[in-house]
Amino acid sequence: MAGPKDCNYLFGVAILIISTHCAMASHSNSKAVKGAYWPSWASNFPPSSIDTRLFTHIYYAFLVPSNVTFKFEISDSTTLMLSDFTFVLHAKKPPVKALYSVGGGGEGHALFSRIASEASSRKNFIDSSIEVARKFDFDGVDLDWEFPQSPKDMKNLDQLLHEWQTAVQKEAKATARSPILLTAAVYFSVEFFLSSVPRSYPVASISKNLNWINAMCYDYRGSWDTSATGAHAALFDSKSNISTSYGLQSWLRAGLPRSKLIMGLPLYGRTWQLKDPTTYGIGAPAVGVGPGNKGTMTYSQVEKFNEENDATVVYDMDTVSTYSFAGTSWIGYDDVRSTMVKIGYAQTLGLRGYFFWAVNGDHEWKISKQASKMWIF
Repeated sequence: MAGPKDCNYLFGVAILIISTHCAMASHSNSKAVKGAYWPSWASNFPPSSIDTRLFTHIYYAFLVPSNVTFKFEISDSTTLMLSDFTFVLHAKKPPVKALYSVGGGGEGHALFSRIASEASSRKNFIDSSIEVARKFDFDGVDLDWEFPQSPKDMKNLDQLLHEWQTAVQKEAKATARSPILLTAAVYFSVEFFLSSVPRSYPVASISKNLNWINAMCYDYRGSWDTSATGAHAALFDSKSNISTSYGLQSWLRAGLPRSKLIMGLPLYGRTWQLKDPTTYGIGAPAVGVGPGNKGTMTYSQVEKFNEENDATVVYDMDTVSTYSFAGTSWIGYDDVRSTMVKIGYAQTLGLRGYFFWAVNGDHEWKISKQASKMWIF
């Protein structure tokens, strides 16, 4: 899809949908999701630091089951963290829903492929996941399997979700409690069209068995390709389908209900080292990663970098993204402006909400505040 020629057009569309979608929203029982993941290693940003006025759901990232028993074996230190996480978020004013996320990008795909492949391993994992949720007073569980690698994995995921939801409903009935939420973090697109192994998510099973999915609409570009700069969370890309607009619409075309699709937004940027500081646009030649941790900087760090280095900041209307540069250092990221356009776009599609990776990356809540204000349904 070609990028917009004028960002004001998208802002206008965002306002227009107030009248067209309010009626639709009034007939829906789906409450908006304003989510964010909290990295459990963020020792300088405890759960108590989270401004819960800006969110509805916070995800603890991450727990990983045993690769032998496929059950969760919680250490004493993690027990304290989980207990604190749910206690603090439920006691906040206003309180928010607390979920724990299983897996994560660092875990990879092999463990979940094994779990999903056999009835016994699925049962061990499912029963243990529900037990942990109840023990630590979580409102739900989020599966972050990055990523199913084959059509067989996708078929097994279908079965896992079916059995998981069946067990959740059975447990809720037996205990006379509300069922826990089941969600999943997924690839930005329903199909892995860039892979040598074509495969697509089991949308029918996802629609039936999950409360919603969190589409990870970021990391399109990064340190794995240092030859050129890129918009790592581009809303539009006129040269390819590697964009948030394509990904979200692919899920909808595949039949996923709009009320079960959540758009992912990054609170971090990707960095490059320019080959020539006088050639600095998106797609400019680069020779390596730029500042930050392995070519990554939180939005807060980006703001600090821009100020300290008197960086030039550019808003790119075609991709709906922002970049800054100082000398040969180049950073691609989302700021308040690009995030707001994306929020407007998601609302034109009638989606359920948005989430951030990760909550500790914002700068004085600048982006989170504006996103929460703008999401009108």
